[in-house]
Parts: sequence; C-alpha cells; structure tokens
Amino acid sequence: MRRLLPSLVCLALATAACGGGDSGGGAQDPIKVGLIVSLTGNYTPLGSEDKKAVELAVEQVNAQGGLLGRKVELVARDDKTAPDQGIVAYNQIKGDIDVLIGPVFSNSALAVEPLAQRDKMPYLSLAPAQEQVEPIKSYIFVTPALSSMYAERYLQYIQAQGIKTIAVAWDSKSAYSVSGHKSMVALAPKYGVKIAVDEPYETTTSDFSPLFTHVRDSAAEALVFWGSGAPGVTAAKQYVASGLKTPLFLTASQASKLWLEPMGGAAEGMTVQSAIGVVGEYLPDGKQKQIIEQMAKPYQQKHGYPPPQFAQDGYSASLLLFEAIKKANSTDKAKVQQALEAMDLVTPNGRFRYSPTDHSGLSPEFISVNTVQNGKFVPTDWAKEQLAKTVGAG
Repeated sequence: MRRLLPSLVCLALATAACGGGDSGGGAQDPIKVGLIVSLTGNYTPLGSEDKKAVELAVEQVNAQGGLLGRKVELVARDDKTAPDQGIVAYNQIKGDIDVLIGPVFSNSALAVEPLAQRDKMPYLSLAPAQEQVEPIKSYIFVTPALSSMYAERYLQYIQAQGIKTIAVAWDSKSAYSVSGHKSMVALAPKYGVKIAVDEPYETTTSDFSPLFTHVRDSAAEALVFWGSGAPGVTAAKQYVASGLKTPLFLTASQASKLWLEPMGGAAEGMTVQSAIGVVGEYLPDGKQKQIIEQMAKPYQQKHGYPPPQFAQDGYSASLLLFEAIKKANSTDKAKVQQALEAMDLVTPNGRFRYSPTDHSGLSPEFISVNTVQNGKFVPTDWAKEQLAKTVGAG
C-alpha cells in the first residue's frame, strides 16, 4: 500500500488538487523538471540511481494529483560524465523546463552552474562540491551534504575514537575529492588531529600499493580515502590484499550496493559514511524515519535493493523542488527561487533549512558513520547515539 506523503508534502498536494494560481504555464500544461545526470561514462552507476529516485518521486506526486493542478513531467539528459556534455545537455533542455536537478559528477555540476545562474533557472545540484555554494549564487542550491560536512563528521568520529593521527588519500581530478581533502586539512587542527600522510592520486590510478606502503611506514591510526566510482572499489580491494592493519575509512560515495557487491565479503568491518537515509531502519520512529520509508519501501519493491546514497539525493531534490513550487503557487522561476531560500523541509537526506546565506541547507549531524556488517551499512554505536539526538531535536 502506498504510504501517504508527510504533512508538508501533503499540504502541497492538497493545494494542487484544488487548482491554485500559476503564472508559469497553462492550467493543463505539465510542470517540467529537468534532470541532467551521468547515464553513460564513469559515473553511470551514480547517475542511474539518481534517475530512478527522481522517477519515483514524480510517479508519487502524480499519483496524488500532481502540483498546482498539473502533472509533473521529467525531462532527462545524459552528461556522459563529462563537463562539456553537461553544458550540451543543459542547452538542449533549458527552454523547455521549469526547474533543474543535476548533475551528480561535481566537475559537470560546476560547468552547468554558471549557465543556470545566468538564466535564473532554479537548480538543485546532486554534487557535493563546496565551490557551488561558496560564494552564494542566488539560483544554485545543493542537495547532498557538502564535502566539508563529510570531512567534519569524520573528524568528529575520529576524535571520539581517540585517534590523533591519520592518513588522507584524495583524487586530484575530482572536485568532490579535492574539496573534501581541503576541508579535512583545514578542520583537522580543530579536532586535535594530525595528518601524517597526505597523498593525491588520479581517477585512473590502478595501483594503490605505494599509498599503503606510506601509511604502513607512518604513525597514522586511520586512512581516510576520498574518491568516487571505480577508485573506491579498486583501493578497498587492494587494501585488503595489502594486509595493512590501519583501519580504512571511506566516504559516502561508497554507500551503495555498487560498492558493496564488487567488494563482497572483503567489505566486512570497513567504515563508510552515508546520508541519514541510507540507515533509516536504525532510526527511532518519527518524521525523519517516515519520510525515509516513503522512499525506501517502494524503491526496494521496484528495484529489488535498498536505495543507495545517490538515490537519496535525487529523491530529496525532487521533494525540495515540489515543495518550492507549491509554496510559490507558481512555476515562475523567481518565485520558486524565493521559496527555496525560505525552505524548511524534512527529506531522506535530513532536514533542509535553506536561507539567503545558506544554499546547502544541511548540517554534518545528518551524516552517519557506519560499518559493514553482513553486507549492510550499520551505524556505529557513536552514530546511532548522534543520529537519535539529531532527529529527536528536529
């Protein structure tokens, strides 16, 4: 049985069912949501999950009557995991859409961003790179927690574990990884953490044995690995084969079956971050868990596996845009932008509080630190305690 949408979204749908004003299109014209994600290329596993989640959100809202008395239509394009193709995709659809979601590849997101800002297109990025919202651009918003938030959450956990010295590896060709590394270096002193090994690599790196040798020869008590896609699997497998005893900490880009399945049993015991929605079943009952289940249960039924990190991002972006259109009572782009800047909404990624001075909306408290147990991401005891406080306070 389909679950009812939480109260805020229900209000949106109730208003929509009654008609409502809209200066952005005819009463019978569909509201068009643009989606640019990687459906081919290195980030295909990430982009395809985003697309599945956005499709689910569109199906659900249309089943409840749409928005403003109109159906919602998805207009999807492939950026082919390439910034120039992201620009091509945007130029293909910009005249036909009311709002935009995407891309998941930070380099593509940074390429599309100035175009969306120029055209005053309400744009929710699926990439976590810090540069998108620092400084603020009025029409650009981010859905995943920023790289700096993932960095700070790990440092909070590292401090709680009594770890004083770490190693950090980062992909010098990935904007997400570069941003995360930069934040970790800047924030480490705040948490009394020293970085003993600071080692860049490239997305195409196939041999991580030099990294493991450097870590083994250092005083590092943990290795934090920043990377997306193939490097996360390659490095984790080689880590196991190396026999290195220093614990491996992976970021939320690995919070997916797309990492778990190729790793198999070798993933057991590894530490992996994720958005709160990935571990929703471990949360206390309440609004946050309800909104996660609204997505997770039908997603599992439809695709045969739980929604990974990237799906959480796509679904959350959809809910934020739906709510903004409802609050604006219009698809007028300036009104939607204003509604986004006043947003306060619980999504699978956590509670967003956008403002004119904050276009990321989240805080590190909505990030979980997990271990892999029996092929699943399970919050550490520390994370369970922290997340319970977070959702209780909300």
